[in-house]
Amino acid sequence: MTHLDEIRRGIRRHAGGPGRPLWIDGVFVFASDRVTEPMCTVTEPVLTLVAQGTKRTVLGAHTFDHGPGQIAVVTVDLPLTGHVTSAPFLALGLKLEPETIAQLLVEGGPARIRPHDGPGIAISDADDRVLDPLARLLRLLDEPRDLRVLGPSVRREIHWRLLTSPQAALMRQAGTADSRLALVASAIAWIKARYDRVIRIDDLAADVGTSVPTLNRHFRAVTALSPLQYQKQFRLQRARAALIAAPHDVAAVGHSVGYDNPSQFSREYRRMFGAPPGQDALRLQNASVVQE
Repeated sequence: MTHLDEIRRGIRRHAGGPGRPLWIDGVFVFASDRVTEPMCTVTEPVLTLVAQGTKRTVLGAHTFDHGPGQIAVVTVDLPLTGHVTSAPFLALGLKLEPETIAQLLVEGGPARIRPHDGPGIAISDADDRVLDPLARLLRLLDEPRDLRVLGPSVRREIHWRLLTSPQAALMRQAGTADSRLALVASAIAWIKARYDRVIRIDDLAADVGTSVPTLNRHFRAVTALSPLQYQKQFRLQRARAALIAAPHDVAAVGHSVGYDNPSQFSREYRRMFGAPPGQDALRLQNASVVQE
């Protein structure tokens, strides 16, 4: 049995309910028996392996198709739209830890790697050096005590394998304090802490220690958005998640994410998601979505 076969069996054994990943100690398993509706989320740093089926992820003008045996690495909080495009679909994920990456960079010593100039997400084929520890980590989910004791070393091994993989340049940026990615990550944290307020880009640039032009250039390169566009998408995604639970409280939800004008909220929501807030929420309540 190959590592990928073992991973498929493990995901089927542990997967939670339809459309909802099961998270255990920084590891998630996800299964869907159907194609799903596109869903926007702000995805935190994560490694995702597709074991079966296919998924499409969109970041601004960038489209990423993710198939069996491929890993996606996201190294900064990104506003992504994703959906399952062929099923049955099985995926395994691991939360990435910048602190672990930084420590491994020190221990591993200097390496000649071409800088990563693209967005903060990349997809590549997974070889056995990555699949083997992922299979072992999945195996540990069957033994909670083993997971507590052995899990950290296996997660650390996976981080190291990524640092010596085609994703090395992107991973290195996530663990380097003075990298472009670190600058954008700091800016994103600043925006998320103030997403429901009016923000000034001059204040943001000053707080993260750079100029406005430099901030805008690096921010757009990593996220495919300007800082203000990122804030708007984050606001609307928070609103969408809240509306799925309360589709009739449109004005209250809009106000909670920083919109004082209900008409503006409905107009921008419809522009982003293709339907008015209440109508979109009711549709999503009856549809399959990917919530990773």
